[in-house]
Formats: sequence, structure tokens, C-alpha cells
Amino acid sequence: MIKFVIIAGLALLAGLLWRNWARQRQAGYIAAYPYARFLDRRLAARRPELTAEQRAEVFAALSDYFVLCRRAGRRMVAMPSQAADDAWHEFILFTRHYDKFCRTAFGRFLHHTPAEAMQSPTQASEGLRRAWRLACAHEQIDPKKPQRLPRLFALDAKLGLADGFVYRLDCLAAGQAGAAGDSAFCASHIGCGGASGCGGGCSGDSGSSDSGGDGGGGGCGGD
Repeated sequence: MIKFVIIAGLALLAGLLWRNWARQRQAGYIAAYPYARFLDRRLAARRPELTAEQRAEVFAALSDYFVLCRRAGRRMVAMPSQAADDAWHEFILFTRHYDKFCRTAFGRFLHHTPAEAMQSPTQASEGLRRAWRLACAHEQIDPKKPQRLPRLFALDAKLGLADGFVYRLDCLAAGQAGAAGDSAFCASHIGCGGASGCGGGCSGDSGSSDSGGDGGGGGCGGD
């Protein structure tokens, strides 16, 4: 009996160590992937207003997003940036490379789900709130009292995209009077279930079970 308990304990420990190793391997793969090698020329054609340095920022933000999708497992995560969503669209067109990337990074194919295909506004809001919480955790930001925006949420405004998604830390804060009426989304409300806007989300092989985004674009999640 004691021998059985010891063997079971060792098997459990081995399983935990293997899962931890697999998660670290996936995270490293996502961070080190050469996005620009495949996507820089296509994104430059799609977004001619962006410089090479700005496109590099977009690829870094897309990498952040894939990290969020990996951490969320099969739950829906909305895409907060139109620029990163554009890069994701271009990545998907490299079908073999994208499929290999997904299998290595997530263990499954990661579908792009347009915001228009989300089942309800509630799903969209939940997906954006999840993206906000995970992005804040990724950058060690307090999601309820942020001092700055995570890269994914700050990107479109930083790039000055006319069709981008713009977030403000607090639309009601001093110095931001009237911000709620200028098409910007209130980041300070996202974690509390308030206003939201984003580019969409991602999903697993059999569709999404959770949520996506309000603003148009795509997102990620699972079976």
C-alpha cells in the first residue's frame, strides 16, 4: 500500500513537472517566434502608414495576445487592437506556418472569430474583460487601478490609427472630460463590466464557449 502511494505520488509529481515544462516551452516559442519574417512585408502593404519600427511594435503586441490566449486555455479572449488584428489576419494566410505555430504554441488550431460572429454582446464584453485582466497580469498592472495601459490596449492610439480602438485609463478622470463621447473606450470600466470595445477574439477547433469583442475584428477561445 505504501509502495502504491509512493508510485502514485511520483507519477503526479512527474505530471505536474511535465505540464510546467510544456507551458514554459509554449511561452518561449510564442515570444521567440519570427513574426516579422513572414508578416512584415504584408503588414507594410496593408498598413503603409506604419514605419518599420511601428510594425515591430505591432508584432510584439500580437505576441502578447497569443500569450493571453495560451493562458486563457479554451476561454474566449477578445482582441483589443485593430493593428494586431490586422497582423493576425495576415499570419493566418500563411496556412502551414500558422497551423504549425498554433499546434506548438497552444496544442490546437486557434481560429479567428470575427466580432460579428459572437453570440451576444455579453460574450463580447466578457472576452474584453478577460483580455484586460490577462494583459494587466502579463505586464504586472493593477487591473482595477491601472497607472498605464497594457501594450495591446495602448497600441492603436500610439500608432494613431484612424480606425483603431482607443482606450483611456479613466474617462471620468480630471482632464478627460468629454472623453466618453469621443469614441474612446474607458479602460477603468473594463474590469468592472462597463463599456468595452475591441477587435474580436480567437477560438478552438469546435468554436467558442465564452466571449469575444465589441468593436469588430476577431478573438480567441476554445471548445
